[in-house]
Amino acid sequence: MAVSPEYRAYIEDLVAPLGHITSRRMFGGLGIFYRGLMFALILRDVLHFKVDDVNRPDYEAEGMEAFSYERKGKRASLGSYWTVPVDVLDNEDEFLTWARGAADAALRVDAAKNKKASKRT
Repeated sequence: MAVSPEYRAYIEDLVAPLGHITSRRMFGGLGIFYRGLMFALILRDVLHFKVDDVNRPDYEAEGMEAFSYERKGKRASLGSYWTVPVDVLDNEDEFLTWARGAADAALRVDAAKNKKASKRT
């Protein structure tokens, strides 16, 4: 599930305008973080963005699916990351709209987690 250096550089250049971006190797691929929150995952040179109930309909409308993988001979999926449509990668403005949506999804999920945690204490 390696990520080629060229694809990594390409995606990192595309997301750079968001600011506060870091990346690190994980799951045999690459996690991309906005303000410390993972909002993108690259595996086998395929980009997946974070989704939630707000931006998931955009992916569904494009016919995209949740990231899935095979583990111990069984298919598993990670429903919070969906494949980014290829044509989005060809249009910088549209790409940034989708990237901001993924970053916003990561922020919303984090805020919901923090809200639940504060209720417990």
